[in-house]
Amino acid sequence: MNLSDHFSLWELTKSQTAIRNGIDNTPDEESIKNLKEVCTKILEPVRTHYDRPFTPSSGYRCWSLNRLLGSSDRSQHITGEAVDFEVPGISNMDVARWMISELDYDQLILEFYKEPDPHSGWIHCSYVGINNRNKAQRYDGRTWFSLS
Repeated sequence: MNLSDHFSLWELTKSQTAIRNGIDNTPDEESIKNLKEVCTKILEPVRTHYDRPFTPSSGYRCWSLNRLLGSSDRSQHITGEAVDFEVPGISNMDVARWMISELDYDQLILEFYKEPDPHSGWIHCSYVGINNRNKAQRYDGRTWFSLS
């Protein structure tokens, strides 16, 4: 099933951790609807702007998979409202800054980015539809920094 022009449900739900642990990571209809919004409002504009394909590293996570990965029980991945990704060949900071200035999002986190390495870490971004907070931060594993 395609969620948008360039992203499929398979891409947004695949997880080697789920497969290795026998976890069914199939989203419900509401989560699929949310994933479509994330693809349309976040991933497609990034792909169009940078004119290069990329595959998200994490999208939907069922509760048991999310917990196994050590993520918060409040993670927006559980509802299909969040995605983690990188754009090959483009600095994660550059992508994050473009997104901050051009997109409507709920939360954008530049995770584990280290200044000397422009390709370190990844971008976590969520979209909730209405009342997006447009909250942008960087997290290095210990400290939170504002990106706005």
